[in-house]
Order: sequence, then C-alpha cells, then structure tokens
Amino acid sequence: MTEGKQVERRSASGRLAGIIFAAGGLLLFAYYVWKAGPQSIWQNITQLGAGFVVVLLISAARPLVRAVAWTRCFEGGVRLRVRDALKAYLAGDALGSLTPLGMVVSEPAKAAFVRDRVPVVASISALAVENLFYMLSVALFIFAGTVALLLSFPLNSKLRLASYATLVVVAVVVTAGYLVMRRQWRFLSGVLAALERRGIARGFVAARGERVRAVEARIYGFYENNRARFIPILALEGCFHLAGVAEVYATLYFILDRPPAFRELALAAFVLESVNRVINVIFKFVPMRVGVDEAGTGLITKVLKFGTTAGVTLAIVRKARVMVWTAVGVAVLVRRGLSVRSMAREAREAAALAATQIGQQPTATDTATGDGGGDGGGGGNKSVVNEEELIVPR
Repeated sequence: MTEGKQVERRSASGRLAGIIFAAGGLLLFAYYVWKAGPQSIWQNITQLGAGFVVVLLISAARPLVRAVAWTRCFEGGVRLRVRDALKAYLAGDALGSLTPLGMVVSEPAKAAFVRDRVPVVASISALAVENLFYMLSVALFIFAGTVALLLSFPLNSKLRLASYATLVVVAVVVTAGYLVMRRQWRFLSGVLAALERRGIARGFVAARGERVRAVEARIYGFYENNRARFIPILALEGCFHLAGVAEVYATLYFILDRPPAFRELALAAFVLESVNRVINVIFKFVPMRVGVDEAGTGLITKVLKFGTTAGVTLAIVRKARVMVWTAVGVAVLVRRGLSVRSMAREAREAAALAATQIGQQPTATDTATGDGGGDGGGGGNKSVVNEEELIVPR
C-alpha cells in the first residue's frame, strides 16, 4: 500500500471516529445546557454583549504568538515570514475545527499552505519542534494552575486526588522529557529496534524506522544547534497561555453580576484556563471539545463559587470565539482560491510527501557548521533540505 493510500485510509477512519465523538459531545452539551438553565445562560451572554469584541481582540494574540514561534523553529537559512505563517496557522486551525479529528490534517495543512514559500519538509519539521515547545509550555502551565487550585480553593476529596494525580503525571512527563532531550536518548527508534530484534511488527518497523530516526535527529539537532532560541520560543508559548487567562478574565468580568476584585478574578481565570488546557489535552479527539468543555468548566466554576451556569457560559463563549476565528481561516482559504475539501486533500498530500522525504534529507546535525544559533546569513548552518526537490508548486 502506498503512503498516500495509507494516509487516505487513516483519514477515513478519523472521520468516522470524529463523527461518533462529536455526537457524544453534543449529547453531553445538551445535558449541561439544560442543567445550567438555558435562560440563565442567555442572560449571561446578553450581559457579555459588546464585551465579546474585547474577548476577540485578546484572543487574536494567541494565533499570532504561535505563528511567530513557528517561524523561529526553521533552520539552515530557510525563512518564513510571520504574515505567511499567521495565514497558514489560521487556515490550518480552521480546517482542524471543521474536520473530525482535525489535528491529523491541521498541522500538515499549515505546511501545505506555505509550500510555495518554504519546503514542505522544512515546514513540518519546524511545526514538530514548535509543537514540542508548546507541549512543554502546556505541561508547565497545567502544573502551575493545579498548584494554584490546591492552595487557594477548598476541594472535595475526589478533586483533590485528581489534582495530586495531575501534578505527579506532569512532573513525570516534564522530567522524562528533560532527560530524553538532555541525554539525547533515541527512545522511539529504540523501541522500534527492540521490536525488530524480537520479530514483532516487522512491516511497521521497516516502513517507519528510518523516518523515526530522522525525526529524532532533527529534533535533537535543533536543540543542540539552537539553544539560544529556547527561552524566546518558550516565552512566546507562555504568551499564548497568558492571552488565554486574559480572555477568561474578560469573559467572567462581563458575565458575572458582581465580579470579585482583580486579584481574586485573575487567580480564578488562571485556574480556569489551566483546566481548559487539561480538557484540551485529554479530549483532543472531540471536535471543539463540545460537551466536555461545558462539563469540566462548569464543575470548576462551581468550586470557585461562581456557579455552574458561569462555567457553561464561559465554554459557550469560547466556542463562539473559535467559530469566529474559524470563519477568518476559511476566508483566508477562499482568498487563496481553496476550499476546505481541497485544503484537506493538499494537507494529506503534504503529509504523504513529508513521510516519504523526511528520512532522505540530511539532518541539522549532518549539515551544521558552527553553533547554528544565528538567524542565517553567509555563514552558519547549511540548508537542512533541498528546496528545489521539495517545493511543490501550485
């Protein structure tokens, strides 16, 4: 089976699973809206009113900082302009919101969108690195939010136990990630090698072993050759979360009849946004986190003494914000002469191309000359990829 057919089959399976999860989420959504009271929710939304514009303006920082972080993850003289990265980010996220199990296509879609600017493999490699920084920032943010929840609010035994479990899991994951990067353990390729020695899943290992080793080498090469970028990129990811906190703060400020003082409301917003990150991580497979967002946010706002209705309203406002930015992303696609369906097809083609080529190109550690910490120019790293081979013209 060719790589393209494998991607097509996984996409079809993803669509079916996404439809099932979406149906379950809609049922849960309807239950929590009924439980919180549709009339009370509508009253909160009415109170928000023009404040939704404020929420949208704050949320605009989120795709921007991640787009900037993405541009900082390219190597070897390959450069992507921020405005092109932002358009690709909005278009890819729109596709992800409109497609069941959208992350399968949203990341390749970003690379496909800018493939007339930078090589597809370079884009996908940079996206992989940026997503690692994002996941690290998410882990640290969840840890900080859970500590704030434990220290600042009375919790029942189940929530307290869940909070402690979250801290342990995050601490283990961050520590393991640090050791893997610091010592450059070839963890994934090591697992595949162990399977190969035992004669297990030989076809799978043969098809993906070289590719996994190449991906590991690219990631470790970026860490080794671009350490000066580590803190700036992580700071950009941190700004993404701070914008989320500000967004929650603004929403609560407008919908609550008597918002508390700045310190108390800011702390509550910090905790709620960290809970939202947990929901996003665990329920990534549910489109727009329909139902589970209302359930989780409503539970925490009840603990924070704001009531379940405030949490359900907050989750609904968050979905409205996602829908607005999804519309913007679709508009970007239309202006480019693309439809959601054609962009999804191009995303699958980009994923197949990257899967075919990523193990065949020299890695950063193979081509690096010097420390690689600069932004390009005459000296420094050589190009990580062959641009003439990998750019697929429209």
